[in-house]
Amino acid sequence: MKKSRFSEEQIIAVLKEGESGVKVSELIRKYGISDATYYKWKTKYAGLSESDLRRLRILEVENAKLKNIVADLTLDVKTLQEINKKNW
Repeated sequence: MKKSRFSEEQIIAVLKEGESGVKVSELIRKYGISDATYYKWKTKYAGLSESDLRRLRILEVENAKLKNIVADLTLDVKTLQEINKKNW
């Protein structure tokens, strides 16, 4: 996935600026982003504070670890099932 030019903290700052009454057209011109990017950010980060963002990052890392564990266990189970089929 391509890394963004803006950090999540900067994105939240841009969105807060938009919430304070600055026009979207001015924001996208000022920061050099497209309409689609602004509204994508808005759907993902609207209403988040920096503490919420930190918590979100922690949960995403934990979720990725758990997904890896499940994938490993699933592979182990399938391998054992194949071995069990061959022995009988």
